[in-house]
Amino acid sequence: MDFSGIINRLFRQNTDNLLIQLFRYTFVGGAAFIADYLTLYLLTEFCGVHYLVSASLAFLVGLILNYVISTRWVFNPDPQVKKSQEVKTIEFIGYALVGVIGLGLNALIIWLFTSKLGLYYMLSKLISTAIVFLWNFIGRRILMAKTNRMAEKAYNPENHL
Repeated sequence: MDFSGIINRLFRQNTDNLLIQLFRYTFVGGAAFIADYLTLYLLTEFCGVHYLVSASLAFLVGLILNYVISTRWVFNPDPQVKKSQEVKTIEFIGYALVGVIGLGLNALIIWLFTSKLGLYYMLSKLISTAIVFLWNFIGRRILMAKTNRMAEKAYNPENHL
């Protein structure tokens, strides 16, 4: 078995393979969660920022980290194709919108499963995390495919020879 080939395919090569992107997105989501959680804690506990302000800033930190890593590693297009600033702006706004909808879904699902179905809130959070993770992945994958196509359409390889 060629482990170096598997490692290369899972971690290094550009890919549009759904399962490999989902595998990578799991790592990115974990890193973004850690950045979000640590930022919330540090701003609230050490900087004295109100927890709701800290939570909003922490969400932005996680969102930006997720976007930067995902556009370079998870949903990475042909590295030869350069995206215009306009495409990057559309891409980031769409990426953020998917995240904000995910944030709303998170609150709704936790409320629904806890208040209406009587589940323990931590169990509701686990269910919500799984659902929102899938929402974010699918929404962002569709968005990135569209913006990648926009960039490819604008890219003319003859201009870069």
